[in-house]
Amino acid sequence: MKPEILVMAASPSSAVMAQLDQHFDCHHVWQIPQDERAAFIAGVAPTVRAVATTGQIGIDAALAAQLPKLEIVAVNGIGVDAVDFAALRPRGIAVTNTPGVLTDDVADLAVTLLMSTARRIPALDAYVRAGQWQAKVPLQPSRTLRGKVAGIYGFGRIGQAVAQRLAAFGMDVRYWQPNVKAGVTVPRAASLLALARDSDYLVVCAPGGDATRGQVSADVIEALGAQGTLVNVARGTVVDEAALISALAAGRLGAAGLDVFEAEPVVPAALTALPNVVLTPHVGSLTEETRHAMGQLVVDNLLAHFAGQPLLTPVD
Repeated sequence: MKPEILVMAASPSSAVMAQLDQHFDCHHVWQIPQDERAAFIAGVAPTVRAVATTGQIGIDAALAAQLPKLEIVAVNGIGVDAVDFAALRPRGIAVTNTPGVLTDDVADLAVTLLMSTARRIPALDAYVRAGQWQAKVPLQPSRTLRGKVAGIYGFGRIGQAVAQRLAAFGMDVRYWQPNVKAGVTVPRAASLLALARDSDYLVVCAPGGDATRGQVSADVIEALGAQGTLVNVARGTVVDEAALISALAAGRLGAAGLDVFEAEPVVPAALTALPNVVLTPHVGSLTEETRHAMGQLVVDNLLAHFAGQPLLTPVD
């Protein structure tokens, strides 16, 4: 018999979905109307051995408690802050995620957001579309990247990939995270506050969760300053969103490029109304190639587990 699994969300890759259905007895929660999902899960819970979920959905203690035969949670994404490890760890339930395969696309988007804010691309697009160029409406100059300082908060795979890209634009790159990153030549700031104070652009690549919640605080945002730009491709919870909105509205922060938000998909109206922000809907990894690779890694981890083989990308 095929192992029974809960599939919490669909992969954009039809090949991945076909493999899930081929190798497992799938209970597709995402296909069930929201008000019927609790009853659906309760009906299949006694025999479910795995959960395929996403970084945003994760798995909480209540769901885990419903699944007495649960052996593995396979997360489609890097972030595991929505996974309740306290509920899973005592039961020896394995957790996997999908690092590495989305590094380049997320780093590309971080640089795209940085350049879009620096060169004011959305505003210039609107300027042309509205006929203001033809009407000779005066233009506000944008800012160059060359010679500017880019600070990166969080220097894992994505942070380092962002650093490589920004260095190619002639930027002076430095980073901060609590632990020193071995084997890198990029200098580490004394603190996150010091990094913000010395940076023209601050790019957030840190993981989510309680340890980083609100770490880009009002003080950090103020230190970045009226000419500074904040870019966040990590988790919305890492930034004090209310402080960010206040600083942007008052001109104490120059601009922001945001792919993630504190209570997404809800984005505060006060933020969407600001002219000095570029907003995208958490799409750092949303390319056909990367979403397929992420889904494939979910499938491969599940196959490895049920074949008694080592997991490809276990989360400690």
